[in-house]
Amino acid sequence: MSRSNRRTFLKHAGLGIAGTTTMGLARSASAGQANGKLVVGAIGCGGRGTYLARWFAGEKDSTVAYVCDPDAARAGKAAEAVAKAGGNSPKVVKDLRHILDDKAVDAVTVGTPDHWHGPATILACQAGKHVYVEKPVSHNVREGRLMVEAARRHKRIVQAGTHSRSLAHVIRGIELIRSGAIGDVLVAKAWNSQRRANIGHADPSKPPAGFDYDLWVGPAPFRPYRKTCHHYTWHWWYDFGTGDIGNDGVHELDIARWGLGVETHPSTVAAVGGKYFFDDDQQFPDTHYVAYEYPGDGKVGSKRQLVFEQRIWSPYVQEGMENGNAFYGTKGVLLLGKKEGWQCFGPRNKLVKQMKAGEPDAPPHPRRFMDAIKTGKLPNADIEVGHLSAALCHLGNISARLGRSLRFDPKSEQIQGDDEAAHLLRRTYRDGHWAVPKGA
Repeated sequence: MSRSNRRTFLKHAGLGIAGTTTMGLARSASAGQANGKLVVGAIGCGGRGTYLARWFAGEKDSTVAYVCDPDAARAGKAAEAVAKAGGNSPKVVKDLRHILDDKAVDAVTVGTPDHWHGPATILACQAGKHVYVEKPVSHNVREGRLMVEAARRHKRIVQAGTHSRSLAHVIRGIELIRSGAIGDVLVAKAWNSQRRANIGHADPSKPPAGFDYDLWVGPAPFRPYRKTCHHYTWHWWYDFGTGDIGNDGVHELDIARWGLGVETHPSTVAAVGGKYFFDDDQQFPDTHYVAYEYPGDGKVGSKRQLVFEQRIWSPYVQEGMENGNAFYGTKGVLLLGKKEGWQCFGPRNKLVKQMKAGEPDAPPHPRRFMDAIKTGKLPNADIEVGHLSAALCHLGNISARLGRSLRFDPKSEQIQGDDEAAHLLRRTYRDGHWAVPKGA
């Protein structure tokens, strides 16, 4: 990338985020940074967790000291990946507290199931660690707010794993929208249209050998193990996951909210959905339609609407993208896919501009996390950004689960006039568990 293009890219990367806000962090907060390398502990060794561990291990200015997972086999494979990428053999542990107790560790990655995202992040901040937490950042709205508060109180960098915030073509597309290329954008749409697998039905059974199920459940309510709620399939269970709206849909919801220019919560959420296709143990909708309204000042021209569509039984793509976004402006439309690129259409569907994904090259998302730690400035996917987008998933799930619309107060983060719905903004915890966040 040329110097001029890089300057332009860096300017684009600051759109609609608090990327220039200084956290007042020390530039060399630990021995690891003082020696020129960021010392990282990887918590959770599934697909994303192992990817992050391997990435940090392969960088010259970072090293992975730990890999952590309740599944011994997964932790072992992650350790092998780190050794291959970085040349060092990390310590293998199954309890994240071993990492948090080591003062030489500067930062952690949280690639656990969703129900551990909030507790692990909050505990890491309390231990003085910076955090890269996978999406969705939280399991519920209340934990998301506690994560933001922990990051600010302990002055830690906490970055959400919504990597689209660091994709050059997405940044450029958002800049084009903000420049007025398609007029005033009043509506944005996000969709998740792909074919998932039937997970089947299963009765409670004994956990696999080498898998510490009790530790995996952690602060969530204890449920007997069953094979349909294990690696990856935990996504579809209320106590552990957030459904596919939180798994994949959060990427597109985040882009939609970014392009729509709304930096608060919606005030009205109306969803319909359920299990239309899969006859299995999944608890979340396989078909989901959610409308969110941002009232602005209430005047004509200031209201904004965000729409989410999900069909995870669908074997075809929508607008050329199985997961994508559409931005509807008063002078045109912009279609965007994080894997495909974008197309901008003017009146009468005339193609005005387009850009393919990967043009130009850009620093990867984990690099933005490291840069933020070095500079003390908030990253482009700061925890507050992640919280606002994850909350869309949680609110959409609550509305569909109860079968009614919600009135939400963006400031207090409370659902109004519906005690049953308000109860679902939080979750029930296992009595006395050490990882239950204070104030949850």
